[in-house]
Amino acid sequence: MNRPSSINAPVDWNRKFRFLPSCPLTGPRLPSIVTPEVVQPRQTAVDPPEVLARFHAQLDLVDLNARQVGRRLATAPVTLDDLRSFGREGLLQAARNFDESRGVPFRRWANLRIRGAMIDGVRQWGALPRRIYRELRAIAAADRVQATYDEEDAANPTATPQAADERVSSYLAGIATAMALGSVATGPETSDVAAPDDNPEELAMTAELLERIKQVLPLLPDAERALVERHYFADETLDQAAASLGLSKSWGSRLHARAIEAIARHLRRA
Repeated sequence: MNRPSSINAPVDWNRKFRFLPSCPLTGPRLPSIVTPEVVQPRQTAVDPPEVLARFHAQLDLVDLNARQVGRRLATAPVTLDDLRSFGREGLLQAARNFDESRGVPFRRWANLRIRGAMIDGVRQWGALPRRIYRELRAIAAADRVQATYDEEDAANPTATPQAADERVSSYLAGIATAMALGSVATGPETSDVAAPDDNPEELAMTAELLERIKQVLPLLPDAERALVERHYFADETLDQAAASLGLSKSWGSRLHARAIEAIARHLRRA
């Protein structure tokens, strides 16, 4: 089905980088071009009752995230049922690996793992339009930052309502910046597969945003700059980038969030 051209439509960047939990899937449901094996949740006899209870209590998150991700990937050869299947596997793994000592509520923690499982599942499709890869990287980048914020917030609660408001504002700016940075990051996935419906105006705005971010990078401390460059522009995973700098996984995540916040501050001043 041909989608209406949007070449002349203005691009609303605020809308582009928002993640609305109540969005329904309104895009066309296209048949899969290549259908990888869809992983089903494998509940085993060794799963204790508390794991199964967590899994069944939060199943609504699977459908919610499937609709969110589906709307962002409306032209991808992936269906809601595919996304739900990936999400159920992610939820089961989250239920198994949950650590109450971190202080993060299970529902919030599982939400990110469900979405991450969906992103990993969609990537199994192989060659996808460049726009889809950009969307996947944008969602993943925002989720990584949010996961770090969740743990920081649980470990260090704010003392006053004013401090809470300031933290929320900072977190929202960081998540939006991570999403923007993920969408303009370069790598093998985004260099060879072109989307036939790329919007020239949107591509121009993306190029402009990329140029602004590259102007900001030299202003960051060396470790933060190196981590961002390796992860977003040298096609290293965040864990690989952290390891190459001699950092642990947890410290790499914190440094990543700190770098994103610094980029957000510089962009606001520009």
